Amino acid sequence: MTQVSQEDVAEAVKLKLPPRYNVILLNDDATPMEFVINILQTIFNKTTSEAEAVMLAVHEKGRGTAGTYSYEVAEQKCVETITDSRRNHYPLDVTLEKTE
Repeated sequence: MTQVSQEDVAEAVKLKLPPRYNVILLNDDATPMEFVINILQTIFNKTTSEAEAVMLAVHEKGRGTAGTYSYEVAEQKCVETITDSRRNHYPLDVTLEKTE
């Protein structure tokens, strides 16, 4: 009988990390840039320069990544973003994309 070492067991028991999801902000013609920056700072904890960079990506490319999180956190940030946007009468929308 072959003896199994702790290293063999450790190798066999490597845990797979849960999938991560990008929260993507989508461009529209009605939501002000300042509001998008505020969302990025308050909900996604971005600095002013980070928020401006994401906002410019949304404005110029039609979409920008606000952050990457576990599914539950990403989903919650989507809900918070949409809730705040609708409360302020803006159509800002978000989507989730599973990372590779």
